[in-house]
Amino acid sequence: MRGKTMFNFLKPKEDVFFQLFDRSAKAAVDAVLLLREILQAGVVTPETEKKMSVIEAEADEASQEIIDRLNQTFITPLDREDIYALANMFEDLVDMNQELVELMIAYKLQEPFKGAIALSRLLADCVQELARATGWLINIRSNNQKILDNTAKVVTLEEEGDKLYYHELARLFTKCPDPIEIIKLREVLVKIEMMITHCEKIADLLRGVVMKYA
Repeated sequence: MRGKTMFNFLKPKEDVFFQLFDRSAKAAVDAVLLLREILQAGVVTPETEKKMSVIEAEADEASQEIIDRLNQTFITPLDREDIYALANMFEDLVDMNQELVELMIAYKLQEPFKGAIALSRLLADCVQELARATGWLINIRSNNQKILDNTAKVVTLEEEGDKLYYHELARLFTKCPDPIEIIKLREVLVKIEMMITHCEKIADLLRGVVMKYA
């Protein structure tokens, strides 16, 4: 009985880690979908600002719980550094969404910005692919091709995002007559493009995990 108890302590609590991965990924999806909604509206309302803060708190909580579990678990279902990195990267992505919302408030943006809306759609597609890939981790050996397919789509979307970013940047400098507005709107484009690039980094991490366990 004593030996069995020790075995249970050493055995990885896989379901808990993968449930927490799903929470982190869901928070990221919720954040980017809310960001897209805000950009389509063209203004941050007190309600949407509060919603983003709630999502950010959920992402922080999920990340902290993953770290706590790492400290309590002797054997983990994936390498500890990969678990830690994945938790942090999803949390960082949510933080980046909140930072953009705060920037929009500071800049007093009051109308839809088509270039940013278009980029945010690509961002949402990226994060949803990452959430799907993360969901397959619980059976990584049997689902390795599915993870690779999802992450390959993220890479393709990131390449589309680069092209769209430069296209919208050029159009901004051509169409916008106000140099102050150009600075503000350019910063919005930069922030979204950075988030799409961050998604590719998460995809690279997931592909690396697949290579270790496939």
